[in-house]
Amino acid sequence: MFERVRADIQAAMDRDPAARSRLEVLLCYPGLHAVLVHRLAHWLWERRLRLTARFLSQVNRLLTGIEIHPAARIGRGFFVDHGMGVVIGETAEIGENVTLYQGVTLGGTGKETGKRHPTLGDNVLVGVGSSVLGAVKIGDNSLIGAGSVVLKEVPPNCTAVGVPARVVTEKGRRVPAASISGGTEADPCEQCMRQMNERFAGLERRIAGLENRAVRAAEVASDELS
Repeated sequence: MFERVRADIQAAMDRDPAARSRLEVLLCYPGLHAVLVHRLAHWLWERRLRLTARFLSQVNRLLTGIEIHPAARIGRGFFVDHGMGVVIGETAEIGENVTLYQGVTLGGTGKETGKRHPTLGDNVLVGVGSSVLGAVKIGDNSLIGAGSVVLKEVPPNCTAVGVPARVVTEKGRRVPAASISGGTEADPCEQCMRQMNERFAGLERRIAGLENRAVRAAEVASDELS
């Protein structure tokens, strides 16, 4: 337990340039407070003291603005920066050295049972206001851009952005527009832009045709008058 606490404090020191000392982190970081209380609530949950664990998690939410279900599994070195509005669901699993920013949701997509929340690998970073929904897996060393909505698996060493999110880089290299699962499904934003461009091109052709007809009609009228 103490080893994990030290790892969580060190995570804040390593990843937040505003952190000046370990004492400041221990006293002033609600993200750390939420994780410490969660570890106690999870310990109670594992020993089947479910109501006590849930009550403790709700006190944690009231004090820190961060809601973590006591059944969620969180590895060492977990860091929640600022943290207000973060929600972590019951069957979520979080690896080591993971960073979440404020407004992140690791949630479900409905009333399904069983595994229904995300699994985050090691060294994952999830940006401000992002949602990772359903029993999807985010691979090790991957990054989810701010404001993204992830509904499909993200492979390791990737960056995913957008609504719905798609992989834009893999191992530092840009990848073509594709679905997160690696299929051939086109990016919906790109599809929309292509359709708009095709429509504009069609309208321009019609306008050009009408202009040509108007010019010819004017020439005929001029010839008749002369």
